[in-house]
Amino acid sequence: MAGEPQDDCLFCKIVGGRVPATVVRETETTVAFRDINPQAPTHVLVIPKAHHRDVATLAAADPAALADVVREAGEVAADEKLESYRIVFNTGSGAGQTVWHVHAHVLGGRGMQWPPG
Repeated sequence: MAGEPQDDCLFCKIVGGRVPATVVRETETTVAFRDINPQAPTHVLVIPKAHHRDVATLAAADPAALADVVREAGEVAADEKLESYRIVFNTGSGAGQTVWHVHAHVLGGRGMQWPPG
């Protein structure tokens, strides 16, 4: 069920402290931690503590939680002293989503090309 921790979800396990992560920020509603396979010098994931499958599901169920994730992504960028950065939400396996708990990628520290991918 949306919002409830899922036993088989890696990110729910990180939120619950059952899987270690390099946490860089934490609020009442979000956790931000370094990606284990970074694609840029700065690559941090920001997740809501509540489980939602993807960004569209989160937006429909809890717009305030989505705003918290995006606000924290900006705070991560500020903490990392990034002058420019990219925030990415992958939705679906065809877009590269591999963990089915919504997460924002904060990428920076190098030039970003357009279009991505």
